[in-house]
Amino acid sequence: MDDNELTAIALPSPPLSEEEAKNRALPAHLHGLAERARDYAEASSSANTRRAYASDWKQFLKWCRRQQIEPHPDPQVVGLYITALASGTAAPLLKAAAVSTIERKLSALAWNFAQLGERLDRGDRHIATVLAGIRNTQGRPPVQKEAVLGPDLIAMLETLDRGALRGLRDRAMLLLGFAGGLRRSEIIGLDVGPNQTQDGTGWIEVVDGGLILNLRGKTGWRSVEVGRGSTDATCPVVGLKTWLKLARIEHGPLFRRVVGGGSDVGPERLRDRQVARLVKRTAMAAGVRGDLPEGQRELAFAGHSLRSGLASSAEVDERYVQKQLGHASAEMTRRYQRRRDRFRVNLTKAAGL
Repeated sequence: MDDNELTAIALPSPPLSEEEAKNRALPAHLHGLAERARDYAEASSSANTRRAYASDWKQFLKWCRRQQIEPHPDPQVVGLYITALASGTAAPLLKAAAVSTIERKLSALAWNFAQLGERLDRGDRHIATVLAGIRNTQGRPPVQKEAVLGPDLIAMLETLDRGALRGLRDRAMLLLGFAGGLRRSEIIGLDVGPNQTQDGTGWIEVVDGGLILNLRGKTGWRSVEVGRGSTDATCPVVGLKTWLKLARIEHGPLFRRVVGGGSDVGPERLRDRQVARLVKRTAMAAGVRGDLPEGQRELAFAGHSLRSGLASSAEVDERYVQKQLGHASAEMTRRYQRRRDRFRVNLTKAAGL
């Protein structure tokens, strides 16, 4: 198999593969519908997911080429591949992959094969039993990012310059991300209003009681209510309105790059990784979890720290937190609750011991 053939397989064109497109030429009057179908197929998954799946697919193709085998959805071949991943012999990784990584790569293979009109049977014994063995042998509790609690967030806000546009933007992002329990992609995907940009994944509405965030997620649209804070300094509504006013943003992406030496705002939307960098930088500057070793602290915080921080801080009925985070089950919400005051409820003593 030469590089041209690999490239053709590595870049399937949903909903039809290139080979299918050649064999099924459409009448000219259907070309517009075909383009729209491709747009809808692309919108079925997030940009981050597609990038990860493309990377995983290319890695699988390289492994097949090194083994001198065809990249077909043969369960036995895929079983050998995940064995190589788990044992650390699948170049270029050359280190044992985590169980969660292997499961994601399997999903990537299934998705990419589907785009080529083929089916990968993940329930086949050559895959299912090997994966079960990997879970039993190498499975371990997931490494979770540290939650940013309410007092932590207040300390982080104090590290930002209130007199600078960048500081006002970052305050609004932290407050909105925390109070809304948002993913970093949801934060930067917001627009000022509906249908204003092609890459927007939601928009805001300012109402009397606070904000309503209309978000497009993996399972469709949902609305998130963000109420006003007890003080202007910690109010996400005040923070957002201040940013919009001084940045003179009335249309398009909500959170943008600050340019011109910090004196102006550009048209470009921020990238989601900048949310993670902001959380990490301000948490470090504020001394959050100063009890941890410095190297461990640097790895402890990310964009998800805001989302898990709300779940861990809000002293309300769990159902409201579940709704805010958009979780289908209470069990998923509990995974986000990371309290530092362990043994707050001592069931041993409560039982009379």
